[in-house]
Amino acid sequence: MSLHLYDTSARAIREFVPIETGRASIYLCGATVQAPPHIGHIRSGVNFDVLRRWLERSGYEVSFCRNVTDIDDKIIRVAAEEGVPWFVVAERNQRAFTWAYQALGCLPPTVEPRATGHVPEMIELMKRLIDRGHAYEADGDVYFDVMSYADRYGSLSHQRLENMLRAGDTESDSAKRDARDFALWKAAKPGEPTWQTPWGLGRPGWHLECSAMATKYLGPTFDIHGGGLDLIFPHHENELAQSQAAGDGFARFWLHNGLLTLGGEKMSKSLRNSLLIPEMLQKVRPVELRYYLVAPHYRSVIDYSDDALSEAAAGYRRIEGFVTRAAEVIHDVDAHAPLPQAFADALNDDLGVPQALAVVHEVVREGNVALAQGNKEQVARLLAETQNMLDVLGLDPRSEQWRGGTDGAGLRGVVDALVAVALEQRQAARERKDYAAADAIRERLASAGIVVEDTPQGSRWELAH
Repeated sequence: MSLHLYDTSARAIREFVPIETGRASIYLCGATVQAPPHIGHIRSGVNFDVLRRWLERSGYEVSFCRNVTDIDDKIIRVAAEEGVPWFVVAERNQRAFTWAYQALGCLPPTVEPRATGHVPEMIELMKRLIDRGHAYEADGDVYFDVMSYADRYGSLSHQRLENMLRAGDTESDSAKRDARDFALWKAAKPGEPTWQTPWGLGRPGWHLECSAMATKYLGPTFDIHGGGLDLIFPHHENELAQSQAAGDGFARFWLHNGLLTLGGEKMSKSLRNSLLIPEMLQKVRPVELRYYLVAPHYRSVIDYSDDALSEAAAGYRRIEGFVTRAAEVIHDVDAHAPLPQAFADALNDDLGVPQALAVVHEVVREGNVALAQGNKEQVARLLAETQNMLDVLGLDPRSEQWRGGTDGAGLRGVVDALVAVALEQRQAARERKDYAAADAIRERLASAGIVVEDTPQGSRWELAH
């Protein structure tokens, strides 16, 4: 089965056929950096990281562009409230997003453009739209003329133009031809950052930024545009309209991940229900949080609860336990071993991660049986299958990301080294038959939440659940 993906525009699952054989291009709407990230923000990054990994595992060379919106109304408002320059707010939160993506094991994008670095491309796009009769200037603002594109506007969100409300992106609609017209460029206001354009000083509108960046790095037509479900309208609808009205083919597939809610409400700063990444990593390890976000289907809604998070963490630890025990027996794993067909079929069916994880857990169960039977050949095969499947999902406990390093789970590497010293001292005490000292070391580790298990291959440890 070849890869099939749900295309929001078509409202159907379609076979993925790239523009260029062997290459795939993805644009993901990244962070608007007015605040640090909560798990709802990072869910999108994790979901599209799985897509990117699966495309690469399937033999594609992937160009992955994830933008940063570092100037918009919200950033300016936060800066004014704090009494700091807008770029201080943007830079601080951009670093927080970068840290969060890395902590949860997202591969770095091929390119990560910032909106403020692409004003020349935005100006050029506006000129094209004005020349084609799809945009106009009014008092230093530049607006997209929705009625000039009335036959196609709404095609992504499947809305009828006559049912749409005003754009609501300006304080007044008096300068607009139609209240539904949206701002491409906003004229300068006191205290706001500005750039020079043929229509005077001002700053970009949100929708214009993404069209300019996507086409600069991926070309006028590219394979996949992704983002959260809440971006379909107006953001992605407006991106599509202005890009195609300017003559670009733009995205051939539109993929949207479901929202993450808390008590049935969309997670947002304004509702004071944000679960920030550092707070979440006080509850579970980074890899366990990634498992929690990856495990549901990317288009489903996740309603957060501590119980569900704990259940997901326990599910991951069952997988991790097998990998750890098997690796004590099998030291070299075939990284090129074929994936189980059921796993590949699940991911090819619109990234069916729940079904794919069911395959992982089944292989782990078989692996535990093989370990108990001492069947090393079987263990080697099943460990290779498990690790290769987990690698696609970004969950392999033996990967550098989760074994150590400075990002994300780096603390695990530090703890591992310290526990290793304690276990060496314990082993030395046992060898000299000082069992009281050995037991004391084990009890001290247990009081710190570390469970020691003695095996024929030596002592191993894990965190208490």
